[in-house]
Amino acid sequence: MAAILPKETSVLEPLDKQIVRALQLDPRIPFRRIAADLGLAEQTIARRYRRLRRAGLVRVIGSVDAPALGENDWLVRVRCRPEGALPVAEALAKRDDAAWVSIAAGGAEVAFSLHPRTQQDRDDLLVQRLQRSAPVLDITPALILHRFVGRQAVDWRGRQRLEGSPGPAPHEIDLDGTDYTLLDLLARDGRTSYAVLARATGLTPGRVMRRVTALQEAGILYFDLDIAPAAAGTGLSAFIWLKVAPAHLDSVGRALADFPVTTYTAAVTGPFNLFATVFCDSTDDLYRFVSTTLSPLPGIHDFELSPVLRRMKQAGTRTHGDLLAPPAPVTRRASRAR
Repeated sequence: MAAILPKETSVLEPLDKQIVRALQLDPRIPFRRIAADLGLAEQTIARRYRRLRRAGLVRVIGSVDAPALGENDWLVRVRCRPEGALPVAEALAKRDDAAWVSIAAGGAEVAFSLHPRTQQDRDDLLVQRLQRSAPVLDITPALILHRFVGRQAVDWRGRQRLEGSPGPAPHEIDLDGTDYTLLDLLARDGRTSYAVLARATGLTPGRVMRRVTALQEAGILYFDLDIAPAAAGTGLSAFIWLKVAPAHLDSVGRALADFPVTTYTAAVTGPFNLFATVFCDSTDDLYRFVSTTLSPLPGIHDFELSPVLRRMKQAGTRTHGDLLAPPAPVTRRASRAR
């Protein structure tokens, strides 16, 4: 997912923005490296990051890529009666298998991502619970087929950086209980030290470091920086659902992911086969993006634009207003066979 760069209207101070941009490019970068680039003490950088994290402005998280585990992610649109959207969104935000939850479409739609652990979990939510919920009018689930990553980004020092360049080839890896403990701890705090992870798992720091590296190389684990709306600054977030001719799906997806305002792009199943989220400074900027940037792309037959009114959860973190809520305590879960 592309990172939202903090704007002038954010609550971040200039030094905070430099730290945030460094963490967007490398979420586990040692504070000493940021300090060396900025000519400051390592303790100053560490202290500023911890203050930002405690304030609910930013948080480094470790995320699991579902396809690498042989599992699937879904995007689900739930059309509700206007008075029922908020309670439905709040209930979904409490679920561990919902990574983000937003209210859109003038308050009449809840959109969320679903990473069901099993087919039974998926059917229990989509076929049973939501269908029986009184405020729900209809449900449109879409299976995520492919995610597009932008090719280039400017780093926090203003240098050009290649985005999405191929890394180590993914390889098969069997997960055990120790791996799930690592994944759970890193989901809560992606900068948890190897020493702390070692104490939690009973391994040595060296073995933990090698295992985390193996999970990353297998494509199972990746790190990201979660940024609260207050830290991103004022602007307008919106969902775009597009109908694209199959022959143009890949080219439109790649082009869409390259636009600076785009934060997420994926090919999906359903009546709209391409989904994207965008973050613009204003409604005028959103209009210009749609009318002059998006419209010339060949192969787009139709699209639906849905402004996001409220984020209830993002990147696995619940939100309180425009801040990130404190992470939930880690709970033990049973290991799953692949």
